[in-house]
Amino acid sequence: MSGEARRTQLAANLQQVRERVAAACTAAGRRPEEVRVIAVTKQYPASDVRILAELGVRDVGENRDQEAAPKATECRDLDLVWHFVGQLQTNKARSVVRYADVVHSVDRLRLVTELGRRVRAAGRTLTCLVQVNLDPESEQGVLGPRGGADPADVPGLAEAIEAEEGLSLGGVMAVAPRQGDPRAAFDRLKAVADDLQARYPHATVVSAGMSGDLEAAVERGATHLRIGTALLGNRGLIVG
Repeated sequence: MSGEARRTQLAANLQQVRERVAAACTAAGRRPEEVRVIAVTKQYPASDVRILAELGVRDVGENRDQEAAPKATECRDLDLVWHFVGQLQTNKARSVVRYADVVHSVDRLRLVTELGRRVRAAGRTLTCLVQVNLDPESEQGVLGPRGGADPADVPGLAEAIEAEEGLSLGGVMAVAPRQGDPRAAFDRLKAVADDLQARYPHATVVSAGMSGDLEAAVERGATHLRIGTALLGNRGLIVG
């Protein structure tokens, strides 16, 4: 696909996503400005990131460090906010803090400590979201690992993030279970988010919703949507 054809395709996809978000906000009695779209560009090249930036997208998400690090380097001349949205191994923290502005998947104390240590060494600051597990069955491997902390553990993780120099608490993130009504799952997340904001008024981010369930997420208070397929197409598509 030529560069111009890809730009036309991405522009059309972006317009459709923006229309869906606007409609969802109207239905929920919210303003579209309250919701930010993160373009999850995993498995797509840096050239797509550049096109999306030209189209006004400033938030870019990646879920694997080995892909994200070189892509962020290639796009370092752009004014972007990089979100790490995937499961994060502790041994990848040193690399991730060099380019990420926000890590969405903080779900254990050891990771908090390592991110703090590495971000201070890098001379940067990092916003952290506590990932909440909304699907207990995933812990047993029934539906596959999804990650996330038990809701009861969120206050302790939030306190640890706030205590770690170089880190700041941004809010919460979750992935809806593969089965069941996503609205019910996002209701559980909203309860956790409301409790967290009562303790930490600045922790206003609710990262929830992807291409298939963004309307449910907006209805239940999401502030950030992680959109991949609806923007870039099905994963594995070869883009020239």
